[in-house]
Amino acid sequence: MIERFKQIRNHTENLCLPLKVEDYIPQATVDVSPPKWHLAHTTWFFETFILKPHAPNYQVFHEKYNYLFNSYYESIGDRVFRDHRGHMSRPTVSEVYDYRAYVNEHIVSYLERADFPDSLREVMELGLQHEQQHQELLITDLKYTLAQNPMFPTYDSGNSWENNYPEPSENRWVELSEGLYTVGYSGDGFCFDNELGQHKVYLEGCRAAANYVTNEEYLAFINDGGYSDFRHWLSEAWGMVQEKGWRAPLHWHRIDDQWHEYKLSGLAAIDPKAPVRHISYFEADAYASWAGKRLLTEFEREALDSALTGGWLWEWTGSAYLPYPRFSKAEGAIGEYNGKFMVNQMVLRGGSLASPTNHVNRSTYRNFFHPHLRWQFNGIRLANK
Repeated sequence: MIERFKQIRNHTENLCLPLKVEDYIPQATVDVSPPKWHLAHTTWFFETFILKPHAPNYQVFHEKYNYLFNSYYESIGDRVFRDHRGHMSRPTVSEVYDYRAYVNEHIVSYLERADFPDSLREVMELGLQHEQQHQELLITDLKYTLAQNPMFPTYDSGNSWENNYPEPSENRWVELSEGLYTVGYSGDGFCFDNELGQHKVYLEGCRAAANYVTNEEYLAFINDGGYSDFRHWLSEAWGMVQEKGWRAPLHWHRIDDQWHEYKLSGLAAIDPKAPVRHISYFEADAYASWAGKRLLTEFEREALDSALTGGWLWEWTGSAYLPYPRFSKAEGAIGEYNGKFMVNQMVLRGGSLASPTNHVNRSTYRNFFHPHLRWQFNGIRLANK
C-alpha cells in the first residue's frame, strides 16, 4: 500500500508537469475545478479521514484548509462555494505542494507503524481510488479551462492523449442474446459502493454497435439540421439547445467554413474517423433518434463489455442513476461519497482515455453526470430499437 500510495500521488503531480503556474488557478465554470484545488483536495482527503482522527499526535498542516478544500462532505463542516474554487490565489501553488509533501510524509510514517489499524485499509484504498478519479477530472477540467483561451494552448505536445483512438472493429454489430444476466460487482477486490448489490436482470436481447459514433457520422447529423429540428430532442434538451445555442459538440469551432476541434494537443481540423466526444446525454439521445437507433441501457452495456471496443470514451446509457437492490450508505462522511447523488443523473459506462486503467478494466464501474454536461470525454454507442 505504501508503494501504491507513492505511485498514485506522484502520478497526480506528473500530470501537472506541462502546466505553467498561471494554469493552476482559473476555474472556467462551476462544473470544473482548478488543478491547484484537485492537488489540495485529494490531500485533504487523506488528512481528514486518516491522519486527523487516527494518527497519533498528528498536527494539521493549516487549520483553514478544511474549509478551503472540503468538496461536498456536509458531515465535515462548511466549505468554500464550489464556484469560488478559482478565486483562491492563496494558498500559493508552492504552498499546496508543501501541503502534499507534508501529508505524504505523515501517511507513509503511519502506514509503517506496526499498530496501523486494519480497519483503516479500506479507507486508505478509497482514498487512492478517489485520487485516481481526480486525476481524470484534473485532465478534463483543465482541458475545458484551456479551451476558453483564444490562444488554444497546448497541454500535450506529444499528441499522445486524443489522437491515439482505437482502431474500429470490422464487425459493425455485436449481438446480445435474450435472457437473465447477473450485474453488479462481486469479488474480493475494490469497487465503489454504487456497484454493490449484485442482482439479476432480464434483457430482451439487442444488437449493439461495435464502435463509437465518429466525427464524420455526427457531422452528417449536423449537416442534416439536427440541431434545428425539435423532433429529435427531448423537451428539456430542446430547451437547452435554444438557451445555450448549441450547434455542434463542445470544443468544435467553425473556421473558414471548416470544423475544427480543440484537443489537448491544440486546435486542428476535425479528424473524420475519430470518435466524436464531449457530447451531452441530450445530444447522444437526439443523434440516436435521428439515426433511428437508441442508446444501450447500463445493464446491456455491462453484459456486452468484453465484446465491445471500449475504454476510450464514456458512453451515455439510457439508464437513470439509481441504487441497486440492498444498497446502503456507509456511516458518517464516507456515506456521502455516492448515494446522495442518485437523482436527476444518467449513467455512463466504459471509461475514457483519461480514466485510470484499473477503473476501466472493471465492467461494473458506474459513472454518472447530469444529462446536459459535456466536458468529460463522453461519446455515443448505438443499439437497435
